[in-house]
Amino acid sequence: MTARYWAPWAWLPSGIEEGVLLEVAGGVLEGSRRGSPDGAILLPGLVLPGIANAHSHAFHRALRGRTHGDGGTFWTWRERMYELAARLDPDSYFRLARAVFAEMALAGYTAVGEFHYLHHGASGPYDDPNAMGQALIAAAGEAGVRLTLLDACYLAGGIDEPLSPAQHRFSDGTAQAWLDRVSDLKPTPTARIGAAIHSVRAVPRAELPVAAQFDGPLHVHVSEQPAENEACLAAYGRTPTRLLHEAGALGPRTTAVHATHLAPADLALIDSACFCPTTEGDLADGHGPARELLDAGARLSIGSDQHAVVDPFAEVRALEHGERFRSGTRGRLSPEELVTAMTTAGYASLGWAGGLVPGAVADFVSVRLDSVRTAGSLPQQAVLAASASDVDTVVVGGRVVVRGGEHVLGDVGRLLADAISEVWT
Repeated sequence: MTARYWAPWAWLPSGIEEGVLLEVAGGVLEGSRRGSPDGAILLPGLVLPGIANAHSHAFHRALRGRTHGDGGTFWTWRERMYELAARLDPDSYFRLARAVFAEMALAGYTAVGEFHYLHHGASGPYDDPNAMGQALIAAAGEAGVRLTLLDACYLAGGIDEPLSPAQHRFSDGTAQAWLDRVSDLKPTPTARIGAAIHSVRAVPRAELPVAAQFDGPLHVHVSEQPAENEACLAAYGRTPTRLLHEAGALGPRTTAVHATHLAPADLALIDSACFCPTTEGDLADGHGPARELLDAGARLSIGSDQHAVVDPFAEVRALEHGERFRSGTRGRLSPEELVTAMTTAGYASLGWAGGLVPGAVADFVSVRLDSVRTAGSLPQQAVLAASASDVDTVVVGGRVVVRGGEHVLGDVGRLLADAISEVWT
């Protein structure tokens, strides 16, 4: 498919340019240059490169608005999450994930890293051991978002603790068995297979080097909670970051998710980090050292994690505001750094070539500059004024998925309501 799009403003690697022509062929961006709108599809406002949700647990969306009644902690929230996980099978998971991925597309996300650990049935593996992963791949395809399926190794209930009954669905028994199962998953033109080490709590030290053998994007929950650090130090005399480094699990292809409670010596060991500010705030987890990681040379991306909020603009504002709370200083992350976190950094962490450059995948998002939120904003600073409601057009692989704020699947709110009602009934 060949198409030409014209943007009043576009966020190119050289900065924002006015009057940009985007030329697409075969799902790839062939050119991005100043040009005439004649004969092109007109896009309103500011066009950004494709936006990546680098950390998602799709099924957690069914918890939104259901975990606040008694306050609680991350750990009490987790028990409610286990209750939800027990209710899902491949068919219901497909319907839920399709609606969640469509919600992401409406918000401007064009790619998602699905951190997938809900693998098996209550009584053991399905006839197809990858049935749940295949459901996610199919759901993303129908919703029109690019997917990196980060299939997670999950073997223990905690450091030196057995799996709880609720966690048995997550486990393959050993890291090698997990690797063998993951090797049967096949990519598609818009979905690729990555991997995850759930955490140092869920993968024992002896199994970490085996899990680290996966050749591709690798993500891992790191230092999300102080209790995780304390348990790791007590058991191994090392921080989670140091333990993963010694096991060969860190490097350019690895993204540390959350990285909230890092020790100073951990910073230099991390090449890529994904912060999930709205989830970290929702669960009262804290705010990690974003500025320090960037200064140490790490790539920084964003994720919506449990989907308490699905809005990339809210994520990057919360990222900057968290830095302001920590430091008492504005502008800890520039608008350019925030857009990079939303776009090309997230794509790189998921193994895709993003950006409005020739040869990149043809994923881009147009954001209105004339809404009640963005009217009067400079295009260079619109990321700090816009919300998901200002997303007008979303293109993934050259295909229009959202136009005029409407998804090709129709009423996404109804899809969500039906899928979530089915899960809880």
